[in-house]
Amino acid sequence: MEYELDGKTFEVVIEKKNNKNLYIRVKEDEKIYVTCNYLTSKAMIKKVLDQNINTLRKMVKHIEFQNKKSNKFFYLGNSYDIIINENINEVAILNGKIYTKDLKMLDKWYKEETIKVFDDRFVYIFNHFNENIKSPILKIRNMKTRWGVYNKKNHTITLNSKLIEFDISKIDYVIVHELSHIIHFNHSKEFWSLVGKYVPNYKEIRKEMKE
Repeated sequence: MEYELDGKTFEVVIEKKNNKNLYIRVKEDEKIYVTCNYLTSKAMIKKVLDQNINTLRKMVKHIEFQNKKSNKFFYLGNSYDIIINENINEVAILNGKIYTKDLKMLDKWYKEETIKVFDDRFVYIFNHFNENIKSPILKIRNMKTRWGVYNKKNHTITLNSKLIEFDISKIDYVIVHELSHIIHFNHSKEFWSLVGKYVPNYKEIRKEMKE
């Protein structure tokens, strides 16, 4: 079955089960998946799709955005198309494209760059941090909900490896944020005042990182 939405034709994959309700999903392959009862006809399915056309548009738009994003490589605030060439010996960035022999080489380079960039920015920010604090241990790992964490007990700062997708100003902000927690282990007025001392536009950066 096919369904036309805003001039584009979508394949509708119908899965029939012994259930009462009809469920609509749009998956990564940009097909519309409908789960319904055995007695549900194609005409009834089309009617339900028509009745939920605005929700369907949102689903399609979300999937298209996610697919577009997944095909891009983000590094220090810029996006690059990935070009794979088996004759390449090392990763190179040129004219909006990133060249690599394979994804394994790219992943290795990405991890090495993350460590290098984070270490360099951490040392730079700490050396310009006027408050009298002991240098914490820097850790890097993938985190789902936080860009950075200061562990008071272990005196460690952990940065989210995904920060490498952002430009330097945002990486610097997160480092300043966590260093400021060493002085103020809260989000008080004094804490934000200290953050603002080093990152005057922190409110704008916070907004951009949430988008």
